[in-house]
Amino acid sequence: MDINQIIDTIYPLTTASKNLIKKSITECNFPKGHILFKANKIETSIYFIKKGIARAYAYSDDNQITFWFGKEGDPIVSMQSYVNNQKGYEDVELLEDCELYELKTERLQKLFLEDIHIANWGRKFVELELIKSEERLISLQFNTATERYLALLKKYPSIIQRVQLAHIASYLGITQVSLSRIRANIK
Repeated sequence: MDINQIIDTIYPLTTASKNLIKKSITECNFPKGHILFKANKIETSIYFIKKGIARAYAYSDDNQITFWFGKEGDPIVSMQSYVNNQKGYEDVELLEDCELYELKTERLQKLFLEDIHIANWGRKFVELELIKSEERLISLQFNTATERYLALLKKYPSIIQRVQLAHIASYLGITQVSLSRIRANIK
């Protein structure tokens, strides 16, 4: 997905403001399996996915619990690092070879002070991420595993072809056996 589309999806900017952000963005590529963020580390960049898919996970005992997937157009951000400049709790793994746009958090913070349009863009960015977190929490509390699976398929139609079933089951909070049963009942 093009960086112009990603920026506009968050919040439309004037041409001048958009160009300021774009001057601060670099493109980078990482291979499948690359760990982009490590837990217990302050992350100094946010990324936007140009091409590829990623997942965020944390450890519970010896198990990886997937709690987020990102696809083309989505941001990859450690909110703990971005908002509080503190160590994040998540690891982010790239599930495909990925093309990313990188924006240094420190540079973005300076742009917030220099340009009110970019500051509003940043506010909207955080608001959208908060809504995603709230929707995820509500889904886990009130929806059945089947409903969560169907919502995931609606949001990420190609996820079954792109992501291991073990990660999907973890994201849904169920076992792979339960996921297989859900998939069989839907067909």
